[in-house]
Amino acid sequence: MGKTIKDHLENTFEDLTEANLKKFKNKLRDRDEEPRVRQAAIDKVKDALDLADLMVTTFTSAGARDVTLEILEVIGCNGQAEELRQNTALAAPQQGSSAPSVGLPVSQPRVEVDARGQSLKVELPQSDDWQRDLQVTPCNQQFKAKILRENGQEIYEVKAKFERKRLALLINNRDFDEKAMTRKGAEKDEENMEWLLTQLDYQVVKHKNLSGQEMKQAVKNFALRSEHALSDSTFVVIMSHGKRDAILGVHYHKTDNPTDTYPVDDIYCELNSENCPALRNKPKVILIQACRGGEHGRVWASDSEPEDPMEIEGDDFVHKEKDFVSLMSCTPETKSYRHVQNGTFYVQYIVDVFTKHAHKDHIEELFRKVIRRFDSSDIGGSLRQMACKDRASLGKLFYLFPGI
Repeated sequence: MGKTIKDHLENTFEDLTEANLKKFKNKLRDRDEEPRVRQAAIDKVKDALDLADLMVTTFTSAGARDVTLEILEVIGCNGQAEELRQNTALAAPQQGSSAPSVGLPVSQPRVEVDARGQSLKVELPQSDDWQRDLQVTPCNQQFKAKILRENGQEIYEVKAKFERKRLALLINNRDFDEKAMTRKGAEKDEENMEWLLTQLDYQVVKHKNLSGQEMKQAVKNFALRSEHALSDSTFVVIMSHGKRDAILGVHYHKTDNPTDTYPVDDIYCELNSENCPALRNKPKVILIQACRGGEHGRVWASDSEPEDPMEIEGDDFVHKEKDFVSLMSCTPETKSYRHVQNGTFYVQYIVDVFTKHAHKDHIEELFRKVIRRFDSSDIGGSLRQMACKDRASLGKLFYLFPGI
């Protein structure tokens, strides 16, 4: 698949010297035409990827190309401008994108907010440049051999493709009894996440529109699957409305049925060393797309009080909860945002980052890149969302080595 315009912009910015990159940012800030870029947004730019994100978010893909060419020529980077012009003439078209001319305001499509069973609509910019690649970038045997040679003892075992049976659980609650809670666009998240997991060689066990009790049973049944004995890892992905420490079932109602929830703690309980011994010492990746409250990104979690230590007997003792890593779509007490047609920013960022970087980065570095995407994105106005890692207990590095 050919590169997108944003890919070419990122390459162009990487080629600029530090001095020319500073000139570019200054000229971008000083543009008089609309839409204008605020200094605060420019200050958040840390690297070429951030700058490419800012350009396409502000101007759309085609507009970002033209503005970049304009500024490059003004600052005397004619060689880079000509190379960008030639490369983007062959760039992959954007799906369903009809980019406006430079100088016209960027459209602000409707976006729905997931928030404790309430439906709140606000205006947010649509990331019209994003499209899913045809495949996850495959790893090569040389890279895998090098990583294992240098850090073999620090890396979780990844079984050979011909001998493993990887399973992933995907639960997507879109349609609720209360129609106002319908998660429009969630079907796109389901499609994209199932595609990604399949690309990573996981057989996807999928469920739709479950109650809290049904989610509990689905996770319990998944933990008992015999295939885990032949696996080297697993993913559990749950997408729904949510509260601070629970995921809402489809029969949830704030007053009539407030108990239709599934506690997040139960996921870890079902998959821990005691209840799922087949996954003992194997990475368990938890992805949860759900609100965790109603604030706009200002509240963080507090630590829990540890239990009394257990007496250790025997050589086969293992920690009850270990080898987990999770990425929540937002920080505690805050909202998670979803486009009513294209799905959540959370899933889009995960799919994009894993597709481009899973062949060379371990899971926690991939999560860092996803978090950075939120950090460098201005979702809209005063609204903020920040994905966060939670309950990470990986003792080693987990590489997916896609394609191998």
